[in-house]
Amino acid sequence: MAPIYVDLVEGKDETGTGDQNTPYRSLAQALFKHGEDADLLVRKDAAEPYDKPTKSSIKSAKKDAQGKMKKAQKALENKEKAVAVAKEKAAIELVEDPSLPAAVKAKINRLTPLRSKRVRVLGWVHRLRSQKGLIFMVVRDGTGYLQAVLAGKLSQAYDAPTLPTETSVELVGNLQAVPEGKTAPGGHELSVDYWRVIGAAPGGDDAFTTLFNESTKPDILNDLRHLVLRSETASSVLKLRSMLLSSFRQSYAEHNVLEVTPPCLVQTSVEGGATLFKLDYYGQDAYLTQSSQLYLETCLPSLGDVFCVQESFRAEKSLTRRHLSEFTHLEAELAFISFDDLMTHIEAIICDTIDRLLANPISKELISTLNENYKAPSRPFMRLSYVDAIKWLNDHGIQHAKEDAEGNPIKDEDGKEIMVDHVVGDDIAEAAERRMVDEINRPIFLYGFPVEIKSFYMKKAPGSSKGGQVFTESCDLLMPNVGEVVGGSMRISDVDELMAGYKREGIDPSPYYWFTDQRKYGTCEHGGYGLGVERFLAWIANRYTVRECSLYPRWTGRATP
Repeated sequence: MAPIYVDLVEGKDETGTGDQNTPYRSLAQALFKHGEDADLLVRKDAAEPYDKPTKSSIKSAKKDAQGKMKKAQKALENKEKAVAVAKEKAAIELVEDPSLPAAVKAKINRLTPLRSKRVRVLGWVHRLRSQKGLIFMVVRDGTGYLQAVLAGKLSQAYDAPTLPTETSVELVGNLQAVPEGKTAPGGHELSVDYWRVIGAAPGGDDAFTTLFNESTKPDILNDLRHLVLRSETASSVLKLRSMLLSSFRQSYAEHNVLEVTPPCLVQTSVEGGATLFKLDYYGQDAYLTQSSQLYLETCLPSLGDVFCVQESFRAEKSLTRRHLSEFTHLEAELAFISFDDLMTHIEAIICDTIDRLLANPISKELISTLNENYKAPSRPFMRLSYVDAIKWLNDHGIQHAKEDAEGNPIKDEDGKEIMVDHVVGDDIAEAAERRMVDEINRPIFLYGFPVEIKSFYMKKAPGSSKGGQVFTESCDLLMPNVGEVVGGSMRISDVDELMAGYKREGIDPSPYYWFTDQRKYGTCEHGGYGLGVERFLAWIANRYTVRECSLYPRWTGRATP
């Protein structure tokens, strides 16, 4: 009999065969595989030769081997039982009855007119429960949810009582309105006469219900975003987002504003070079756009007022709950308007869009589900000048951290940030701005910011100099619980003033020749704005972070899945 080798350090019980090149790691495994009469050789160190095991180690190993034998026997019995059960269930052959009326295939949201008829629905198992020989299965197909009832042999086939959620299925049966006093999604349920599994989902550790629970960490949820999207809340947010964009487009059409599609690959900055994503474009430097504003301005003479729904990118290393590195930017530019016209237009577009959402029963229900206390904002929106906002903050004791020349907070001897009052010229911090709008608790147009803290293309406010400070015809629309959702301004219409703006910001005007030409070939007073779709949606749907309002959100360090 050939000896069986056991290396207590480098052996492998899982893959070992017992020869000298592939030894086992334990004596118990060797006895389990080759019996108690096996000729065993063992070593504790790769530098030592193999030797006979001690009697005490053999005795202990035999006991462990017997335990392995019992487990193996139990596993075999369970396997045989499972095979028998599977055969039994396979014997329950579900065949669609050809004598029944032909079933009408339909999406769940189209079922109401088909009540009292036989229908065919395909979708994913969302919930499942057993009750007195019946199985209640809630299925979704992306358009809605349907409750189906399985009885008799239908409830025994395909392991129906333990069918994992997210299994895709086909259901056929009679659709009936639920009895008075009962409830079900859509007000009806399907009495199933035939069904089948299309694609089984895993159970056990990989089961959908195992992956997600209240204690699942955010990083894991972010990694599993593709599965999170299947939840009722996430899907409701994205459905509302779709209807929101559709409503915006309808509002713009009513206001005679035309949609255009500007490029995402650009060679100029709009909001400062520090937040540009740079890339190589056929040997040239190019960037992902921060804003489509400059391109929209070039459309005014040929297309009139225009808007776009476009992705914008900001390489801003911010981890706040309202910042994304890639966001959906709804932007518009309007010709022959005043600053007052601009704010009035923004207010009208927003209110018209909200009215449309609330007039549509589907989007109204989504809003009610996500934000049961939501109320449309009253008009007109509050208008608060930047100077008055500084006074309001100081009057209400809302301070900001004192900063050094590089913009870093200055701390005292105890390491605490030194807080100071706001002064005209400050760029009001996000936290202070949000506290103000939350306390006032209504939409606010904050307008008239200093030239020094705004972009090069913003028009100066006529006669706005106060104490040497020059202000711009610019505005931010602030919403409670979110803060800024819109930023806009009148654009410089005079070519000399624009050239001075380039110089002030240290910008080479030559790459902007096409933008400058708008002031050369028939200039006009014009203005525009950008709205962050995710922020706006977060406000309507009462989401804690804008990351919930994007299909696959991108922020600092996150570009997967």
